[in-house]
Amino acid sequence: MFLPDPERNFAVKSRPLRAATGALAVVAGLMVVPSHPARAQNFFEELFGIGRAARPPQPPRNVPVQPPPQPADPGAPGAPAPGEGAETRPSVPAPPRQPVVLRVPAEDNVAGQDLLLNGLNGSLKIERSGSAYTAQMTLPGTKISQPTENCTVKLNGGKPVPLSAEGRAQGVSRFSATSAECPLRFEILDGSVLATPLGSGPACTFTAADCETTPSGLWGPGAAILIPQAGEFDTARGVADKAVRDNYKVMTQRARGGDVRPIVQEQAAFSSDREQACRTYAREGAHGYCHLRFTEARAIALAARLGANVATPTAANTPPRPRRSRGPVEGMNPDAQGAEPLADQ
Repeated sequence: MFLPDPERNFAVKSRPLRAATGALAVVAGLMVVPSHPARAQNFFEELFGIGRAARPPQPPRNVPVQPPPQPADPGAPGAPAPGEGAETRPSVPAPPRQPVVLRVPAEDNVAGQDLLLNGLNGSLKIERSGSAYTAQMTLPGTKISQPTENCTVKLNGGKPVPLSAEGRAQGVSRFSATSAECPLRFEILDGSVLATPLGSGPACTFTAADCETTPSGLWGPGAAILIPQAGEFDTARGVADKAVRDNYKVMTQRARGGDVRPIVQEQAAFSSDREQACRTYAREGAHGYCHLRFTEARAIALAARLGANVATPTAANTPPRPRRSRGPVEGMNPDAQGAEPLADQ
């Protein structure tokens, strides 16, 4: 008679239990693993040490791998001496700044024009005859006996005064009028003349005419002519101001030590002198003509002092004139105002 073995029965009964426990463990693992197949694969690879963390980094494809540099033999020819560092190339210095040159006005650009002192009164007319120049000038002033009353006096009795050329020491053309009563120097600017007395003071006294005059300043057109061109003057003023700043930078770059401070003081003095000279020009705030001409003259003078060739401008200080728009041609544009419609063919 066959009797059942209790230990064998227990072993048989425990097998399904262990199988069920393993299945539950697998199900639990699958529940922890992300649902996405790629993420699950990455999870098992990292879990068992076969993922990216276990692989060494691979170099990019099609890129040659350079071997690490080998230390040179100290005794080999061309090797640096002991204690000597690697060879360093000296840095290339930046090229020095170059002066900015504006267009220099021609000598005869004011010939035949009637110019006014500060655009207000008096008269100056320069005439050219061949290579010679003359000037006719009427100076405004005040009476010596009655300073509250105005007066005018003609230079050289109203006769043309010969002008002597003095070259272009400051970039622009210079002339001098050696009149006994009032010697003057003229600097020819664009459409204007800057007059400076050559005597001991800024005023000229005409005792016989009982008149004292101050002819220094800018002789140019009246305000009525200048105001319509205010936009062009403003654009040219920006170019001239930049040229002055750039030329002063060149001067400070070339200066040494204590020579820089006088240059800075000179620039500050120029701004003050320009404001002083232009504050009496007629309607200056509406057109800015005087400030423009003073600034251009200053930029040209600085370029000449820096040794630049003022005959070859490097910046255009004359704004381009607007192109005139052509009127509509009748028959070419049927939509234009005032145009007649095309006749039916």
